[in-house]
Amino acid sequence: MSDVAVVTGTSSGMGLHTAVALAHRGLTVVATMRDPGRADRLRAAADEAGVTLDVRALDVTDHAAATACIEQVRADHGQIDVLVNNAGRGMVGTAEQLTASDVRDQLEVNYLGPVNLTRAVLPGMREAGRGRILTVTSVGGSVGQPFADAYCGSKFAVEGFMQSLAVVAHPFGVWVSVVEPAAVASDFVTNGARIEPGPYADQLEAYLARTEQAFAVAQPAADAGRAIAEAATAPEYRFRWHTSDGARSFAGLSLADLDGSRVLGATSGWITRS
Repeated sequence: MSDVAVVTGTSSGMGLHTAVALAHRGLTVVATMRDPGRADRLRAAADEAGVTLDVRALDVTDHAAATACIEQVRADHGQIDVLVNNAGRGMVGTAEQLTASDVRDQLEVNYLGPVNLTRAVLPGMREAGRGRILTVTSVGGSVGQPFADAYCGSKFAVEGFMQSLAVVAHPFGVWVSVVEPAAVASDFVTNGARIEPGPYADQLEAYLARTEQAFAVAQPAADAGRAIAEAATAPEYRFRWHTSDGARSFAGLSLADLDGSRVLGATSGWITRS
């Protein structure tokens, strides 16, 4: 029986290509999205690759429904071996401009959603003695960036949660990891929310010009998806992965422990009786 993977946010971009790449590697893939009516591109990509996907509705912000979806997948397929928390949302705006609702929206999608799904799959993986939980964060989870206060805050938060969990889950055979893409050519930017620049107009204009340049040479979503699938099925464990050399270099502005081994090596001793 093949391993069963659940991937969120698969209607386009990295999630779409991750789902197809995992299926191409022989996994049974449950590809989820808020609205399965938007699955046309996913189904076309699967057909082109010659793979089959189980497409289901899953809104990561509806915790009860998301948990029920996980339970149903386990009932239908007997197990969940891999969870890829890919669904995410961006927002351009700095602290003075953000409302409490703006911040909560970013936390719901980018932090609380993955946390809820991780909690849902963890007991079954722990009991089975194996499993992989991979959360797609961003280089914005390592390096804070202007006008991405709420977005980077949510990505820092989910990385902290996963790094804290990783050392506890590992002795049970559950590998918890994050993968940090840099700029990826996808619908992510156009789907992100923006607010009026106000007194920050000049700074925002410069930031957006720089961002447009970065996305003009962005990593293709298919390449990023293949890198995520590789991380989700790699034979050796590491906590932190990157989808490109550019992402690795950019994250290095803030991180000396690029693959996460030094942090986990240190903290694992904290839960071991001497």
